Amino acid sequence: MAANIPDYAPQLQRLMQEAGLSSDRELSQKAGVPEIQLSRLRRGLAFKTRADILLKISQALEISLNELLATFAPELVELEPAPPSALEREYQRLQATIEQQRESLLQEFQLSSVQILESWMLQWPTAASKAEENHNLRAQKLLPLLRPVEQLLEHWGIESIAPVGAELPYNPQQHQLIEGKAEPGELVKVRYTGYKQGDKLLYRAKVSLV
Repeated sequence: MAANIPDYAPQLQRLMQEAGLSSDRELSQKAGVPEIQLSRLRRGLAFKTRADILLKISQALEISLNELLATFAPELVELEPAPPSALEREYQRLQATIEQQRESLLQEFQLSSVQILESWMLQWPTAASKAEENHNLRAQKLLPLLRPVEQLLEHWGIESIAPVGAELPYNPQQHQLIEGKAEPGELVKVRYTGYKQGDKLLYRAKVSLV
């Protein structure tokens, strides 16, 4: 018969160590229960122990009552993930708030940077295109120096609507005629490139009739 008596001594010892308790006496004093109640846990009699005593022991071991029962009476209870505590919920809320603020600050920084670079963004591609056409211009040597700025814009998801010199159908949503009038779909030529960031239009490309 003795062989059939459950032995939960290792489990109790592990929980006591995790709680910083070195003996049954310490656990008994901290929980405010007789040491014999701890012996009952070791022998698998948790299901015959009063709920208030089990609660005191679980609190002394710094675990939930559900976890205590799942450890010493696994046949009676199924351990479920504990719902997040108030502290955990607050931490999650703060993490979400910080992430939102980070995204907002990043967008504000990108917008202010684009506004500072506006003149360069609109004029440089046209100047670079002319430099490439005329191999004698010394300005052509400057083209590689501006590549890091172009890469930065690409990293931010900012892309040109169309390259300077491209001929394409007129789209009043993305193109601005320098002069004259054009019907949607009519062929126009890009003189100054425009920009968009994802689905957001930053600057319309300036075009002229072909």
